[in-house]
Amino acid sequence: MGLWFGCALPDDFGDPAAEYRFANQSVALEDKNYRTFLNFTGPDRVRYLNAILTNNIKDLAAGQGTVSLLLNPQGHILAEMETYALTDHHLCISYAMIREQLVEWMDKYIIMDDVALADETERWGTLALEGPKAVAIVKELAGVDLHQLKELSSVDARLLLAHPASEEGSPPAVSQVPCRVVKRSPGGVAGAEFAVERYHLHTLWQILLEAARKHGGGPAGYTALSGQRLAQGVPWFGYDFGEKQIPHEAGLENSHISYTKGCYTGQEIVERVRSRGHVNRRRVSLHFSGDDIPEPGVPLTAGDGKEVGSVTRAARVWDPPRIIGMGYVRKDAEAPGTDLYWSGGTATIIRLP
Repeated sequence: MGLWFGCALPDDFGDPAAEYRFANQSVALEDKNYRTFLNFTGPDRVRYLNAILTNNIKDLAAGQGTVSLLLNPQGHILAEMETYALTDHHLCISYAMIREQLVEWMDKYIIMDDVALADETERWGTLALEGPKAVAIVKELAGVDLHQLKELSSVDARLLLAHPASEEGSPPAVSQVPCRVVKRSPGGVAGAEFAVERYHLHTLWQILLEAARKHGGGPAGYTALSGQRLAQGVPWFGYDFGEKQIPHEAGLENSHISYTKGCYTGQEIVERVRSRGHVNRRRVSLHFSGDDIPEPGVPLTAGDGKEVGSVTRAARVWDPPRIIGMGYVRKDAEAPGTDLYWSGGTATIIRLP
C-alpha cells in the first residue's frame, strides 16, 4: 500500500510490470477510491455550476458529463472536477484530499441561488476497468455497449455475482450490484468506471477481478498506473498541476475550458492569457537517462547550468522500458528534443499524446 492523492491505495499487487501490461494489452482493474462526491440539487444548480466552473455545464443533457476546473479570481487552479448531469441533480466528483476546502469554496459561491450542496463522499466508491478488453467485459457483465456512449456519459446498470450453493442440490445464490457505469477512455481506449454505494465495493471488486482474470488481466496498482498516465501524457491534479498553475501553464486550455459559455470565476485571466498567446512556462513531458527516478521538485538546468524548471512526477514504464515524467520549464526551453539536466543525468523533452 502507498499514499496516492492523499489516500491509502495499492502501490502494486506484486508485479508492477505485469500490471502495466494489463492496462495496455488486456484489462486492468483499478481502485479509484480517492474521490469526493458533491451532490447539487435545486432549480438554480445549473446556473450556479456554470458560473463557477470553466467548462460548459448548462448544455449537458441527462446522463452526460464533462471535466472542468475551479479557479480562483487570479486564474489559479483550485480543483479539477467532473460534473455529471442526472435527472434531478448534478453530481460533481473531485479529490478527497481537498474535500474540506472544496466544500468551503463551493458553498461560498451559493449566495442568492436556490441550490443545496450535499457531501456524499462517505456514500460512494469507485472501481475501474481499462485496457483493450474492457469493452467486452462491460458488455458481458452489465449489458452496456461503451461504443454507444460519449466520453464521460453514464448509465445505470446491475452486475451479478453467483455464489456457490450452500447445500447440495440447491441453486447458487446471486448478488446484484446496482451501479453507475461511466465511460472513460484513457489513452483513447474505451474503459469504464463503476460508481457504487460503498457497502457494495467488496462484491463489485470480486465480480470485476474474476472477469479481468478470465480475460488475461488483473488488478493494477498506482506504481503502474502513474507510469501509464505519464506515457499517455495525462497530468494528475495535485501532482502535475494545482494552485501554483493557471490552465495554460498546465496545458489544460483545450480539454477543460469552454470559450463560448460565458462568464465564470477566473475567466478574465484565462482570456487575457489566451489573447496574449503564450505563458512564460509550460508543462512538458520528459525522458530521463539512466535507471534512477527523479523525485518531485528536482531542478532542471540548461547546458550552461542555469535553472530553467523542475520535475513534478516521474515513473518507470515497461513498453518500451524507460523512465519518463513531467515538469515545468521556461518557454525558451520547452521545444521537443531539448536536452536538460538534473542531478542524475539528462532529461530530454519529448512529445507525448
